[in-house]
Amino acid sequence: MPASPARRVVITGLGAVSSIGTGREAFLSALRSGRTAAKPITAFDTTGYEHAIGCAVADFEPEQWMRNLAPETLGRASQFSVSAARMAVADAGLTDGELREQPCLVSIGTTDGESHDLDHLVESEVRHGPGAMDAGIARRVPAGRLSAAIAHELGLEQVEAVTLPTACAAGNYAIGYGYDAIRSGDTEYALCGGADALCRKTFTGFYRLGTIAPERCQPFDKNRQGILTGEGAGVLLLESLESAVARGARIYAEVLGYGLNCDAHHPVAPNQDSVARCMQLALDDAEVKSSEVDFISAHGTGTKANDVTEAAAIRQVFGDRPPRTVSIKSMIGHTMGAASALASIACALAITEGFIPPTINHVETDPECALDCVPNEAIEADLRVVQNNGLAFGGNNAVVIFGRHEGRTA
Repeated sequence: MPASPARRVVITGLGAVSSIGTGREAFLSALRSGRTAAKPITAFDTTGYEHAIGCAVADFEPEQWMRNLAPETLGRASQFSVSAARMAVADAGLTDGELREQPCLVSIGTTDGESHDLDHLVESEVRHGPGAMDAGIARRVPAGRLSAAIAHELGLEQVEAVTLPTACAAGNYAIGYGYDAIRSGDTEYALCGGADALCRKTFTGFYRLGTIAPERCQPFDKNRQGILTGEGAGVLLLESLESAVARGARIYAEVLGYGLNCDAHHPVAPNQDSVARCMQLALDDAEVKSSEVDFISAHGTGTKANDVTEAAAIRQVFGDRPPRTVSIKSMIGHTMGAASALASIACALAITEGFIPPTINHVETDPECALDCVPNEAIEADLRVVQNNGLAFGGNNAVVIFGRHEGRTA
């Protein structure tokens, strides 16, 4: 018998926890206005660092979202992921019971897992001596809890819960995983995204590499000085088009395809040819021509190496007149495993609301980048196809293509 045709996959729910806003409406408003929340880091002791500005989530109250799990039993990153998943389910107009009736996937990407809480374990050892580990904190730190806690919170039983540790491209990896599961008919619903909390380990690593900006993140700017570390979570609810239409769901966008590759070229430096190949893989999977892409949500870290390499890879695929290319890291900082997930939410909102978010803090475009990065102010745009880039250390690349669903129902 011929194989069953692949099912179409759409986005019907969005959940965002970010430094510029928690929840769909707050996040959307901040993207439109080009808001930033950069301020001195207080998540850990920054004594000895010449500069320590970051993008922390403020006034976060996980108990506002969590109904079944006690927030104190989870690490900060898991609190983010569970809260964002709750938002996505509610935004999709689904109940926990409806999710339980169908096979469900939870795939969450991360860079650091619960390293924020590990910071506190280390501090306890330093203060009180070897063996003075806080058992309560120790129970919260397994990285697998970022996805497993969502399944527990929602009471899911027909569920696969996966945590993907593919660093700064992990959110896109998680979305691709969910896309495949629904497209093949293995599951009906998928909660996909990424989560990370500010931690000393990652901040110090980037600081020692000389890639932490002293005040602000300026992707593609001639005088950019590096990243600002951030935190948060983005979770998208994916489902089959048939399911969404049958229940009259609002459809933000369709997932058209994705591409993955890993070149292992260098521990931290991106490889232009590999990045270009990944973008082409995504376009081919989506059956989209490069000329049909209306804008690119870039990885756009604001480091010297990433921005020049990514821009060159974009021109390698799109030619001398690439589409507008923006980086929301200028607003939310680099949220590590959450980065491409929050950027995917931004892409879905951009398609639905008809605008392109800005790259803020922009003064002068680097001639080596030569991209229209929509400097400082959002623009209105009729968007049909949007590309979201996620690039990670070790050459882990993930690119997702989103499209407007013409038959979107209110």
